[in-house]
Amino acid sequence: MEIERAREDALVAGIAGAATVAIALLSSLTGVVSVATLPTLAPLAVYALYLFSRKGGPYGSFDTARNWAVAAAVVGVVVLGASAVL
Repeated sequence: MEIERAREDALVAGIAGAATVAIALLSSLTGVVSVATLPTLAPLAVYALYLFSRKGGPYGSFDTARNWAVAAAVVGVVVLGASAVL
C-alpha cells in the first residue's frame, strides 16, 4: 500500500513542479508574461496543501491525487492568465 501512496505523491508533485517550471520559463525566457516570484510558486502551495491534508483519513470521494494534480495545473494556468491580463 505504501508504493501506491508514493505514486500518488509523485503524481501531484510532478504536476505541481511542472506547472511551476512552466510558469518560470514562460516568465523569464520567452517574455510572454511577467510573473513575480510568489505567484510562480503557487502550484507548489497546492502540493503543500495536499501533503498536509493527507495526514489520516477518512478522505472524501473528491480527495484523490488526480484531483489535487488537476488543481495544481489549474492554479498554474490561472497564474499565467492573471499575469497576462495584468
